[in-house]
Amino acid sequence: MIPIIKPGKENSKKVSKFRPISLLNIGGKVLEKVLINRISHHVFSHDLMNNNQYVFMPQRSTIDAAMAVKDFVEEGLAAGEFIVLVSLEVQGAFDAVCWPSILNGLKACDCPKNLYNLTKSYFIQQSAVLSTNSFRMQREVSKGCPQGSRCGLGFWNIQYNSLLNLNFTRRTKAIAFADGLILVIRGETVSEAENFSNLEMSKITTWSKRNKVDFNEEKSKVMLISRRKRKEVKNINIYINNKPLEQVTT
Repeated sequence: MIPIIKPGKENSKKVSKFRPISLLNIGGKVLEKVLINRISHHVFSHDLMNNNQYVFMPQRSTIDAAMAVKDFVEEGLAAGEFIVLVSLEVQGAFDAVCWPSILNGLKACDCPKNLYNLTKSYFIQQSAVLSTNSFRMQREVSKGCPQGSRCGLGFWNIQYNSLLNLNFTRRTKAIAFADGLILVIRGETVSEAENFSNLEMSKITTWSKRNKVDFNEEKSKVMLISRRKRKEVKNINIYINNKPLEQVTT
């Protein structure tokens, strides 16, 4: 593992300023690529992945994700509704991937037994090694996907699929791009949009606890959109993990 300092974090004293890039051997990368390709073929050929994920999906891009948000927002504005956009950021996404959640996701997708067993074996006896000059440290790994692996993003989508499949109300649309998530919630009044938003956030909070995924409250934001000109209360209180999200205008 090679730690690389993230841009703009050179003077930080936090260990999170480093991005841990894993140098994996060629044989391991080939195995990972074959494994995730076969898993992807299974889930895509049986239409088992939620269509609201826009990364590592055939013929999907950031533009498609942005247009999906735009279309749902414009539909609400045309109906004279208020729209709440909630942007959520996962904290240490790929470092926090929960292996049991991935295996549960594969079970839910009725993954072929040989691919399931190979994935289960892949998660056994993993370790990370950090070497600098004469110093060497090795630790066993019990979660996460190495940054630099061939199957990390595919495994993330398997786990995240259960979030996108939550029983959201018909007024809500969830759009994901890798670990990024935007919830678009529509309501006829500000208070109704706010109430629906907090209802959806409670579902996400429950999911995050079950799957051991934390959302970064400081980087997550909320925004209210409306075409109504008359004076109304435009401040909203949206919570995740009982903490209020910052309301922004852009």
